[in-house]
Amino acid sequence: MPLPIELQDIFVNRQKSYKMVLILSILEVMKETKERQVSMLKVRERFLHCFQEREAKSLKVDGPPSQVQATRWSDVQLSRVQYVMNTPIKALADILDVPNDQYTIGFKPNIYNQLNEQQLNELCQFTLDEMELYYAQPPSSFSLRQDLLHIMDNYLQAKTQPFANHLLAQYMRRTIPKHIESLKFIYNYFQVQGSVGQGNWANVPWIAIMHRQVTNTTQKGLYVAYLFAEDMQSVYLVLQYGVTELKSRLGTRQAYEQFEQKAKEIRTVMPNTRMNTTDSIYLGESNYAKDYAASTIAHFKYELHDMPNNEQIVDDLWDAVEIYLSYVQYANLVPNNEWDGEVRVEPQVSVDTDESESALTIRDIEVKETLQNIQEYITQRGFYFPELLTYNFYLSLKSRPFVILAGISGTGKTRLVRLFAEALGATSDAGNLQFNLIPVRPDWSDPADLLGYKDLSGRFKPGPLMNVFVEARKPENRRKPYFVCLDEMNLARVEHYFSDLMSLLETQQWLLENFTQQYDGVETKEIITAPLFLKSALDTVEDQELYGGFGIPENVYIIGTVNMDETTYPFSKRVLDRANTIEFNQIDLSQLPSYSQFAEQLSTTVPVEHTFLRSDYLQIIDGMNSHKELIRRTTDRLVKVNEFLEDIHAHVGFRIRDAICFYMIYNDRFNLLQEEDAFDLQLLQKILPRIQGSQIGVRRVLVKLLRFCLKQNVVIPSPLENDAAFWKQWSRDGVPPEAHFPESARKLAYMIRRFDEDGFTSYWLS
Repeated sequence: MPLPIELQDIFVNRQKSYKMVLILSILEVMKETKERQVSMLKVRERFLHCFQEREAKSLKVDGPPSQVQATRWSDVQLSRVQYVMNTPIKALADILDVPNDQYTIGFKPNIYNQLNEQQLNELCQFTLDEMELYYAQPPSSFSLRQDLLHIMDNYLQAKTQPFANHLLAQYMRRTIPKHIESLKFIYNYFQVQGSVGQGNWANVPWIAIMHRQVTNTTQKGLYVAYLFAEDMQSVYLVLQYGVTELKSRLGTRQAYEQFEQKAKEIRTVMPNTRMNTTDSIYLGESNYAKDYAASTIAHFKYELHDMPNNEQIVDDLWDAVEIYLSYVQYANLVPNNEWDGEVRVEPQVSVDTDESESALTIRDIEVKETLQNIQEYITQRGFYFPELLTYNFYLSLKSRPFVILAGISGTGKTRLVRLFAEALGATSDAGNLQFNLIPVRPDWSDPADLLGYKDLSGRFKPGPLMNVFVEARKPENRRKPYFVCLDEMNLARVEHYFSDLMSLLETQQWLLENFTQQYDGVETKEIITAPLFLKSALDTVEDQELYGGFGIPENVYIIGTVNMDETTYPFSKRVLDRANTIEFNQIDLSQLPSYSQFAEQLSTTVPVEHTFLRSDYLQIIDGMNSHKELIRRTTDRLVKVNEFLEDIHAHVGFRIRDAICFYMIYNDRFNLLQEEDAFDLQLLQKILPRIQGSQIGVRRVLVKLLRFCLKQNVVIPSPLENDAAFWKQWSRDGVPPEAHFPESARKLAYMIRRFDEDGFTSYWLS
């Protein structure tokens, strides 16, 4: 049985490994006593023993916090352990019950009553797995100390030079935030942003770490930041509450008074900390310097000529982030009307930065969690799709930006695309083309219906897809994913109106270029294609600038929905080779959506960078260094399959081999499916749709493929044998033979049965 939903996300916000060790300690004592409430003293003993045991074995371990006044766990007194445990206990206040006397601790009754012995063991294993994943993360490959010193050593000289596209500005906006984002305690609910000013050099440059549910701007809300003094002789790591918007609304004096009261409230509920909460900071004499100083709640100070080592600086940042998270969790911090309101925004000119964007970069280790959030988002909107389908849809898009969703009408194909896009921040609001539904018309006969055409006056009239391309390639949109849903794609012949786009997809290649305006001068790999229209093919200068000389933008993903019935056209192998075809035919009408208030609080749309979906491999050589053995195993399987397909001239080429290998690599990188399950889906989606016909050779190939899918040698009846029992086991209620690739085996059995009954078979028969 699955864990109660209240326990499934308890490690999303992590205070080092303290939460995990606390849960393990409570569970160990519970197993001994069989009681809901257990001795706090025994839990403290287990908690300390766990860290001391790891330390003695020279395993990775989080050191004790400064409050216990020890550098090693072997030196920590048991009487001081409660100081360490208080933070994770407060973080887990929703599920843990601690009486006022603090002699006992346990799960709250509503949680405990849902747990049986099996689930307690499952919670224990879940915690151990999380801790193993936590400690498996590699150490940082950069020095935060050197990053800070680099800014302090060079900023004053940089201020004497032109602002636009300066290398130090790029370092501050891009390099340092990416370094901080790679730290293991900076998870995807944080936005890290660096600033050296907008249009002109700032007197006080900063790097901010903001919780996305609290604030996305330093002008209001609580956040952690590095603030550099105007003379560059010191830098402060601060916990502060933005006052810029409040000052604009109330004036400086009243805003400072209100903030001082707010700061006192925050300090009273903060856990014990090494951060300075009494002294003021000094950044300089500018208005911004004074505002930042007034809004600081706690701080660490670093001097240019007395900078601590990198380990200490990273540990200080970790402590600051934990204090930030503890207040967010304990106080249920949300934007407060008292601090919001109409504000006067100063005009901004000559902005060469995209720092206003909040698109999230998803790391490999966070992909599975992100997909689970998408799944939860879809469920909360009243629709149910299996988790496997969400993983498969994502891997298919990642492998190639063209996916086909097939099945009977009303199964939610279009809804899946829309909700998946919405969960990633791509909506279809007025003026926003990040999600665009384009109904295909039966009279479409050439690419002009999608891309556009020249009218009689020579002016170019863009089609609906061209409008999306133009929007997606704008500098401010280059990092956003754009989803295009071609609804009822096969009402017209896909080979006719989509042929140019399919050809262009084959011209994808890497371009290494300096994107000065778009990416702040950082060298970034971009996927480009041959142009949709040469500039020379367009008559006016305006059309040439808007529509000429560019190909399919790398941040556009095209999904076609199709129904296979008498009103539609079948697909050619040319189309099938270029897409993953996901079928929606097995419908469980008894599955009803569930509602979870707890989940709804967590599941919100989170804008992501297009790199979450963009392909990382264009040729098989791109993945050989990191996944050579996986590519070899996958290729060996495909060679065997190709031997069967050659008999009916349906064998596949390098394009399909590469696409399947890419799918397998992504699946392995993101740890989504078992290897055999992933290959099963690729066999189902890339190979079987190619097979159709009435020749007896088609049946022989289907039989060979079915045997290839099964784990044991099974006698498959001939067409002359009416073996109803054999075919019944493949029905939904039956128990088919054990298979390496069960989904493909089920489809193959269906195709063979159709051949025997009708003398013709196809993947698409419904």
